Amino acid sequence: MLAVVMGFAFLGLLYLQVSYISIILKTSNEQFDSTVRRSLVQVSKMLEKDEARKYMEDDMDHFFYKNAPDKQILNQKITLEGRYQLQVQEANGVIQQFEFNHFSATQKAGDSTSKDAIIKESEKRQENMLKRYRHQAGLVEEVVYSLIYTAHLKPIEERIDFKTLNNYIKSELLNNELNIPYIFMVVNKDGKTIYQNEAFEKPPKASEMVTQVLFPGDLPSKQNYLKIYFPTKKDYISSSISFLVPSVIFSFIILLTFSFTIHSIFRQKKLSEMKNDFVNNMTHELKTPVSTISLAAQMLKDTDITKSPDVFKHISGVISDETKRLGFLVEKVLQISLFEKQRASLKLKEIDANDLLVGIVSTFALKVEKYGGTIDIDLEAEDSTIQADEMHLTNVLFNLLDNAVKYRKENEPLKLMARTRNDNNKLYISIEDNGIGMKKEHLKKIFDRFYRIPTGNVHDVKGFGLGLAYVRKIMEDHGGSIRAEQQSDGIIGTKFIITLPLIKKQ
Repeated sequence: MLAVVMGFAFLGLLYLQVSYISIILKTSNEQFDSTVRRSLVQVSKMLEKDEARKYMEDDMDHFFYKNAPDKQILNQKITLEGRYQLQVQEANGVIQQFEFNHFSATQKAGDSTSKDAIIKESEKRQENMLKRYRHQAGLVEEVVYSLIYTAHLKPIEERIDFKTLNNYIKSELLNNELNIPYIFMVVNKDGKTIYQNEAFEKPPKASEMVTQVLFPGDLPSKQNYLKIYFPTKKDYISSSISFLVPSVIFSFIILLTFSFTIHSIFRQKKLSEMKNDFVNNMTHELKTPVSTISLAAQMLKDTDITKSPDVFKHISGVISDETKRLGFLVEKVLQISLFEKQRASLKLKEIDANDLLVGIVSTFALKVEKYGGTIDIDLEAEDSTIQADEMHLTNVLFNLLDNAVKYRKENEPLKLMARTRNDNNKLYISIEDNGIGMKKEHLKKIFDRFYRIPTGNVHDVKGFGLGLAYVRKIMEDHGGSIRAEQQSDGIIGTKFIITLPLIKKQ
């Protein structure tokens, strides 16, 4: 329950962090696009003002040259507030300044040496201004008409200076604190690119570009579009959540550490249960020979028994056999210390595995025949020279053969097969039997210390779960491996395969 609760809490924490990061990325992306759109709207307005200013300047020039040929225009400009300022020098040298605001106008006169002259000049100017008033309304209407009905008929490249457009874009982005590279393009209503400031390294998706109408006042069928793409947008947005990355990494580290800790706890718990089973089994195994030796020792105290040589010899033999049995059990216990070492002490030398296997099979044949079984050997390996510890390798093979005898079928003759073969510069030794076999889920676990295949309350085969663990450790110390397989072709039994490296010949 603790593992489940802690695991759920960690996964929930990671989920919240990932969700929070996802929300921040989405929000940052929306804010970025909103800022870019706002900047492009300003760019569009500036382009419209430029176009209106150009039309007004052209019409004003035409108006004054037509109605005041004796005057010289010194300076003219249109302010950002929409006012038109004009500085004119008349034929008598007087400089006048005019300022037009929609349908009204004001005049600032230059200095005059005489008050009467000023009054006369003022009356003259007022008369001229009345004439200009009449023309101004028509002038502004003409400009507005030109903007509405003729501006969109011109090609977009004549209406926009693309360098000025680039400067406007850069200026507006900087005003909104977006100082990152961009690529913009002007596209007409048919989707044809009229201008593009840089080439794309990789064509962007439509969703990656921000689009703005250049002149919103144009007819929909005549509108042109400004599209802008930011190649480093993802990096720019990702940098806004870089401070959250360490917290996610640390959370993952804590989760992995927790998982490893829980795994170790379960492993230790399982090992503790196996050791308890081992102690109980060992206690039962030791109790029998100790009881037998104790009983035999009491019988030897009887003087009548000592007078009978045959009975005395029999009791002595029982004590000897049970002592050997005790020694064997103690030897099994001492094997546990082997697993506490990093590596067994091996006396390596060159061995012909075929010859070693032949000798072991010959010795073991008597035990197999005792149970009415047979053992065959098939030496397919042409190269069988290995570097190994002869004693430990012999024990390994004896362990496998002894297991085959222990787990034989009672109602079927035992059949054993020992094989050798070469493959990929390795030696393979297999021990096959037709015994009771085992289920697939036990094939890998049988090499664990103290592990025994559960058989309920039936304990017809004695053991401590150390034999195959010893076999695997010795094989690993030799640089080899061992695995177990189920027999094929419907035959119930087990096949153990040992893999050992061959000595490389020069």
